Amino acid sequence: MANFNSLADSVFGGLVDKYGENFSIVRTSLPKADIYVTFRTYMSGVFMTSVVAYVASLVMLLFVLRFVAVSFMMEVVYVLFIPFLVGISAMTMMVFYPYQKLTERKKSIETNLPFVLTHMGAVAESGVPPYVIFKLISEFNEYGQVANEMKKIVRNMDNFGLDPLKAVKEVAERTPSDKLKQMLLGFVTTTESGGDVKVFLKNAGDSALFDWRIKRERYLQSLDAYSEFYTGIMIAAPLFIIALFAVMNMIQPTIAGFDILFLVKVSIYGIVPMLNLGFLAFLQGTEVEM
Repeated sequence: MANFNSLADSVFGGLVDKYGENFSIVRTSLPKADIYVTFRTYMSGVFMTSVVAYVASLVMLLFVLRFVAVSFMMEVVYVLFIPFLVGISAMTMMVFYPYQKLTERKKSIETNLPFVLTHMGAVAESGVPPYVIFKLISEFNEYGQVANEMKKIVRNMDNFGLDPLKAVKEVAERTPSDKLKQMLLGFVTTTESGGDVKVFLKNAGDSALFDWRIKRERYLQSLDAYSEFYTGIMIAAPLFIIALFAVMNMIQPTIAGFDILFLVKVSIYGIVPMLNLGFLAFLQGTEVEM
């Protein structure tokens, strides 16, 4: 992997230096996605991977075309467009991968943050120093990416010798979650101003738990609306259409040149499953983790 990155950097590094500003989403996402590669090296790898994908797909296509009888024009079209689409697809996936990983980390952090704040507030009540609080939370892997962020704070203090406030600030600037960033910077401000950290953590935990409850209540209410939509559109409508086709088949066996039985099969085995898959994808996209 190191050799691949070195080769990619030497071949495409100049191209990244020249056009790198067009991929600002990658530059901003890399550190927050926990991908410890420089922007220049990562984008060089993107370009190298897309070229390799293009060449590999071209070679495979030429090999397949030796055994498939197609017209010369179609062969030219396949050779021109299929490898190009493969290369562009590979580039697109790699360009957006850091942002996708950033989004996953942000979701994990904001799902667990209300419980982490409550835990931190309870620990702070005992009067322990901030280092002990961060160390304790970092050992709870159940807290997902929040625990990883706390491990970075502990690492900054243990390995790099930073004081607690500087260690917290460094992590706050690189975390993908604005909510965690605000909490960490609020912790720093409260400490620097001589405020009561225990009160700050308690108030932050109470506020986060309140928002968590409201968010989930709204989601549950939306599920009621989705269930009515599913019943009306995904269940009743297909049954009505199939019954209508059955009646029409007794009157006129074709519609616009299509056999009604063929349309019924397309509806049952094609349209209805696709609609259900689309609805499931929609639910997954709007899902709120409990």
